[in-house]
Amino acid sequence: MQATITVLPGDGIGVEVMAIAVALLKDVAALGGHTFTFQEALFGGCAIDAAGDPFPSETRQLCENCHAILLGAVGGPKWSDPSAEVRPEQGLLRLRQHFGLFANLRPVRAYPMLARHAPLRAELLEGVDMLFVRELTGGAYFGPRQEQGDGDSAYDTILYTVPEVQRVARVAFRAAQGRRKHLTSVDKANVLASSRLWRRTVEQVAAEFPDVRADHALVDSFAMQLIRTPARFDVIVTENMFGDILTDEAAILAGSLGMLPSASLGEGTFGVYEPIHGSAPDIAGKGIANPTGAILSAALLLRHSLGLHQEAAALELAVQRALEAGARTADIAEPDAPALSSAEFGERVRAALRQLG
Repeated sequence: MQATITVLPGDGIGVEVMAIAVALLKDVAALGGHTFTFQEALFGGCAIDAAGDPFPSETRQLCENCHAILLGAVGGPKWSDPSAEVRPEQGLLRLRQHFGLFANLRPVRAYPMLARHAPLRAELLEGVDMLFVRELTGGAYFGPRQEQGDGDSAYDTILYTVPEVQRVARVAFRAAQGRRKHLTSVDKANVLASSRLWRRTVEQVAAEFPDVRADHALVDSFAMQLIRTPARFDVIVTENMFGDILTDEAAILAGSLGMLPSASLGEGTFGVYEPIHGSAPDIAGKGIANPTGAILSAALLLRHSLGLHQEAAALELAVQRALEAGARTADIAEPDAPALSSAEFGERVRAALRQLG
């Protein structure tokens, strides 16, 4: 297979973890007889510094002429003023909107060997394997907003339409069909009109998938149950802001924010793949960031954009084998045990991948 992949390292540790993810994709290509062409572009804070725009036209053109995008992280103290006219996060919103990437897939898996790093009893983590499907181009992040007058008041509008909810719900139901056939829709229907529309629409879509058991949860109750009984959940579909918050909460189940990948998808096979962590400016440049989320994001790219399911599974298994063999970066290392650098961890995964053939 031949494919072109645009790499947007971004800021902070994004540069470091992307280099490792790209190296592993090159290994996958070599082992499978594929040809992957990589093209790199500026995005985020570094793009603001160079071009005054977090998503420059040159970057957009490269993104428009590829099969998938691999993204590191954006932001940092230099660009952290929330009142600034130009901010790195604006690039993310524009990227998602430009390509119509309305469904964000965030798998959360608890590895038994990392259970001690989660602030839960180990038995609560047994069997935790869930998939969040977060709506990505609607809700408060994209709705009408305004700061009134002299800044004494402001509003952000949660706006959803039936077609927007239908399309992301169908993505979630189809995902559930390939898993344990259980879907939980999270909303705040007891208070918000937008959530009542969300719930009604999910119930209508559920009729198209009679083989999937569907239920609903209020976001505050769900946030508690996610910690009390996480193994009960399979696929979770929710709106933009709730999904943003809940998946960061769910990251503790995996032991570290650095463990989780994501895929942002639209109607076709094109997608943006990125770890859910931020740019981590406190450790940027030290070579100690956990690259697992970036590596697993590369696996999602192989599966969803390139249709290379076996290669994706092999890369995910290589990560598991490396962890089982004791490979640990500082965030998941045992007390007083030596931790690997980002590059050393990547080499352990590469070795495991080669052993798998």
